[in-house]
Amino acid sequence: MTRPVLLLDVDGVLNPFGASTCPDGYLEHEFYPGEGPERYCPGHGAWIAELAGAGDVHWASAWGEDANSLLVPMLGIDPLPVVRFPPLPFKPEDKVPAIAAAAGDRPAAWIDDNHTDAGRRWAAGRAAPTLLVSIDSAIGWTRDDVDRVLAWAREL
Repeated sequence: MTRPVLLLDVDGVLNPFGASTCPDGYLEHEFYPGEGPERYCPGHGAWIAELAGAGDVHWASAWGEDANSLLVPMLGIDPLPVVRFPPLPFKPEDKVPAIAAAAGDRPAAWIDDNHTDAGRRWAAGRAAPTLLVSIDSAIGWTRDDVDRVLAWAREL
């Protein structure tokens, strides 16, 4: 079987914007001047590298190429392919056509804080194995989420 596509969102996942304070292990940085700080965890770079050993990791975020130019240096990882979404602002369900195109007929794990009904229908209707990993934007990405994707990829 071909390697899975692992689709990784930023806001709500790597940036737990829903937390009332900056969580332990995270730092705040103003990536977009004048918009206030976003949060990131330097340790997530190692997790992304682990996922890259199990599949082809793509940014699946409205950050687009900014994830590579702004976030990648903070995480100490190589740039990742970017799923192209419609111009901002767009509705969360508008991610689905781009996600579907990026996944093609390959197994896919989609890590996001806002899986919509349209996304769940897409996942349920696919012939290829598909995993939706829903993240709480007040908590962000956890080690359990990483381990869940790694275990799923091993079982393919």
